[in-house]
Amino acid sequence: MNTTPGLEAEDFDTLDNILDDLRERFEETPQWEFCEGFMAAMVCSRRAIPEQEWLPMLLGIDPDDAEAGSFADDAQRQQFMALWQRRFDEIKLSLDTPVEALDDDKAYAPEVMDVRGAIASLPPEEREEIDDSEIPSFAQVWALGFMFAVENWPDEWAHPKDKEAAKWHDLSLEAVVALTEDDTHAPTMSALSEDGPPSVSEERLNAYGEALWAVYDLREIWRNIGPRVAQVIKAATPGRNDACSCGSGKKYKKCCGA
Repeated sequence: MNTTPGLEAEDFDTLDNILDDLRERFEETPQWEFCEGFMAAMVCSRRAIPEQEWLPMLLGIDPDDAEAGSFADDAQRQQFMALWQRRFDEIKLSLDTPVEALDDDKAYAPEVMDVRGAIASLPPEEREEIDDSEIPSFAQVWALGFMFAVENWPDEWAHPKDKEAAKWHDLSLEAVVALTEDDTHAPTMSALSEDGPPSVSEERLNAYGEALWAVYDLREIWRNIGPRVAQVIKAATPGRNDACSCGSGKKYKKCCGA
């Protein structure tokens, strides 16, 4: 059983600061919410993706490319990876723990931001200065991070052979994909607080809940099926009077088959 403590608010602040620093050297470094969705997909993946595969894909970290991003030093890298592993273990434990409702303290709760709600809370004069055309919908960045991982490791997300599992697999991914779209419905409630200004539609919150349950289903599907088994093709054995495959020129029975 995992006993590693989950991340606190200050730990997420540390991750944000590291990502901000990385962005100074590689402008495509994503925000943590994107990383959070990416990580959830890593937890659900059929195969455990090693660090040397996912780290360059997510952060552009490549020590062999001078133009790519890099950690400031080894201490920063170790700090990031330690926090990453703690959050990874926390998400894995949540998804492997049976829950009846998403408001259960043990349920998986993504670290997402309600950017539209934060803007709606600003004074009118400050809101007018913000161009809302690029403001993401609630949980949209999280879903984009999840699907980024799915799209970059297609072999690990191929349809299961079992028809029932394949059906749930497709429906679950569709639920996550739905969150990658903009929330075009009228905001009627606050996403993360009871008394905040309306920033999200009821339809969006329902879609968010469906996506979270979908993540549980995806984790369960691949846990039940197990990792992909590499096919082993055995080379044909020469006949006793055939020329030996080692190239010696002798018959197999007088060489490797002796």
